[in-house]
Amino acid sequence: MKKKKTANKKGKRLSIAHMHWGFPPIIGGVETHLTIILPQMVKCGHKVSLLTGSVENVKNRHQYKGVDIYRTPLMDLNWLYKRGLEGIKDEVQKTFSSFIKKAKPDVIHVHNMHYFSKGHTETLQNLAKRNRIPIILTAHNVWDDLLFLELTHQIDWTHIVAVSHFIKKEIIGVGVDDRKITVIHHGIDHRRFHPGVKTDKILKKYPQLKNRKVIFHPARIGLAKGCDTSIKAINLVKEKNPDAILVLAGSKNIIDWGESQQKDIAYLVTLIKHFQMQKSCLIDCYSLEEMRELYAVSDVCVYPSSVGEPFGLTMLEAMATAKPMIITDAGGMPEIIKDGINGFVIPIRDFELLAAKINTLLDDKRLRNRLGYTGRQIVESLYTKERVTKDLLCIYKKFI
Repeated sequence: MKKKKTANKKGKRLSIAHMHWGFPPIIGGVETHLTIILPQMVKCGHKVSLLTGSVENVKNRHQYKGVDIYRTPLMDLNWLYKRGLEGIKDEVQKTFSSFIKKAKPDVIHVHNMHYFSKGHTETLQNLAKRNRIPIILTAHNVWDDLLFLELTHQIDWTHIVAVSHFIKKEIIGVGVDDRKITVIHHGIDHRRFHPGVKTDKILKKYPQLKNRKVIFHPARIGLAKGCDTSIKAINLVKEKNPDAILVLAGSKNIIDWGESQQKDIAYLVTLIKHFQMQKSCLIDCYSLEEMRELYAVSDVCVYPSSVGEPFGLTMLEAMATAKPMIITDAGGMPEIIKDGINGFVIPIRDFELLAAKINTLLDDKRLRNRLGYTGRQIVESLYTKERVTKDLLCIYKKFI
């Protein structure tokens, strides 16, 4: 009896080593993306390992849905920022060598290692060359400084995956050959995020949401994410819809390179008090399960980013739960949200237009349902975890 070919067309089971600075309980878009695609690669029959940063009270070696997780302080950006990057090259060399020896990868797939630490990335490049292993970089972000320029150009990436056409254009803009870059949008578990999520638990925990018009800002709290624009908009929305409440996703366990998070939160809390909107805003830290329920209980989702957002995974979460989303014309987000189709697109920092669009949706249930239903259809056809994983595996096979 022939052995079933489960891994790929040739029947080969790949060993895939991923590397990123964070993984849950550290939260963020890249971290969430990894929780989606890594187990899916395991489900496709491959051996998957991840080297990531250490987290207090979490074992340095454990499994997550079939994925072998290796943790080290040398990949913890919060610790590295405070400590500094000097004098750790030998330890990085030993740690990376040990990981590659254990994982025995056919391919190494790194995430956002074209920034933060030149020493880490150069060490990885040398080890990969010595062992003849291709390195795939996913660029989840771009930066406007010398380090990004150096690492994007000077490291011999086998191929670069950009999470949006916006990111691809930015990388082409600094001189990288476009043929070396492939755009692969994120995917989502559309069976986990869906319109039928029950809301009993979230309403019990936050009774202030009952019988209110809920506007959900699901991106982590911060000025770059447009939280101040949302607060200013809700201050206007309340003139027409006094029962409106803004839900902001507070942040803990995040990568805070530059330690700007607490300053942002202090300003935003002060802004809420300035408008006397303490009873019209909810800020807390939510689990993944609670996030699903908050989408379900919301009427409108907003993400008025004030920067060139690379992608914005929360767009897919909102769409999968059939909720309309209002975004800004920033970065890669307009590639997903189409104005008047599955949400609205507004200029950056235009809180008055944001308020007007929120009021339009709050006052027109039929429009909310139409935009939300269209969003759900788009996710099912274009943005599933199966699709993104298949596309990534195709990239690997080109270079192994």
